[in-house]
Amino acid sequence: MATEKQDRTPEQRDRFLQALEKLLAIPPTDARSAMNQAAQCIIQLTGADKVDVFLFEPSTTTLVAVGTSDTPLSRKQVALGLDRLPLANAGRAVEVFQTGRTWHYSRTEEDPEELPGIKAGLGIRSHVGVPIEVGGERRGVLDVQSLTPGFFTEEDVRFLETVARWVGSVIHRVELSEALTKAAREQGRRAAAEELITVLAHDMSNLLGPLRIRLELIQNRAAREQASEYLRHAEAAGRSLEALVRLISDLMDVGRLEQGLFTLAWEPVDLVAMVEEVARTTSTPGKEVQRTGVPELVVQADPQRIRQALENLIANAQKHSPLGLPVVVDINREQRGDGLWARVSVKDQGPGIPLEVMPRLFERFSRGPGSKGLGLGLYLVRSITEAHGGSLTVQSEPGMGALFVLMLPMGEDEG
Repeated sequence: MATEKQDRTPEQRDRFLQALEKLLAIPPTDARSAMNQAAQCIIQLTGADKVDVFLFEPSTTTLVAVGTSDTPLSRKQVALGLDRLPLANAGRAVEVFQTGRTWHYSRTEEDPEELPGIKAGLGIRSHVGVPIEVGGERRGVLDVQSLTPGFFTEEDVRFLETVARWVGSVIHRVELSEALTKAAREQGRRAAAEELITVLAHDMSNLLGPLRIRLELIQNRAAREQASEYLRHAEAAGRSLEALVRLISDLMDVGRLEQGLFTLAWEPVDLVAMVEEVARTTSTPGKEVQRTGVPELVVQADPQRIRQALENLIANAQKHSPLGLPVVVDINREQRGDGLWARVSVKDQGPGIPLEVMPRLFERFSRGPGSKGLGLGLYLVRSITEAHGGSLTVQSEPGMGALFVLMLPMGEDEG
């Protein structure tokens, strides 16, 4: 039978310090590379036969070895498929992850709760498992094993608990670094795209004036000559042109918002009359817009911008509403602690907003599955609303449609 591990000699202590220096010098590049280096350093520090850094994979509810020592026993573990430990299969590593308590056992072959593959397949006799926390959340297990019974001392266990904290810190730094790199890359791509789109929108707007004039000439001639078919085609082209004008206007407004050039022309606006007008122009067979609420509601606002916000909000609701089910726009007053507010809610009966889309719903160029637009409408609605000192919120559940609520301040109280 193998003997218990003895106290370290001066030479062993020197090697221990050298390996410890290597451990602390591991750069937080990517998680797998850093954890592989860490596992190899722990082998040198402890003399163990195998070291794994397991992290939890939520999609498969499995502990996955993202860092493994380069030893024969580690290679055998991979061959046996023991580098992936489903939580459903239990075992001591899973127990450490689930309970958050360190596990230390010196006679693993006698442990009835350990996996047979660990005891018989790998021949493990001594085992230490330490939970790994990343950013205050339990994320995995530092698993250190030996073929020798009674191999690990209490000093080793305390040391491995310290190493596990360091491992969690390194993983956290790696993930933060990856997130920052990804965000910077995404921001760079977005900035380049926005600049290009703004330039193109400006150039396209210069071409629309002559195009609109020519189209009006065609419409007038078709009307004079009573050429009903040509007149119908010209009117359809005119509607398409107006849609293109609105799209280009939206694109240019995005640029103005980013450059701080977005301005408002304030005057009294009857929201009810405006919503009714927008409803008349946007309602189509099978895509009706219905209004409910008070008969009149006046706010101080920029009428052009508020109309733009309402048109985008209603168009978004129509886009996601099933044929035959109306979009309902409700207008009311709401008294709050900070004064009286105008409340415009737009309700559709569509499939609802996917959960993964909700966090970025109001971002520029944000689009849901199957969306064909540029993803500017809701961004502009929120920006216009906030420029008026108001707010835009959304409530949605899968299969229950979406409710957008636009709030605009009216004053201190109803008086």
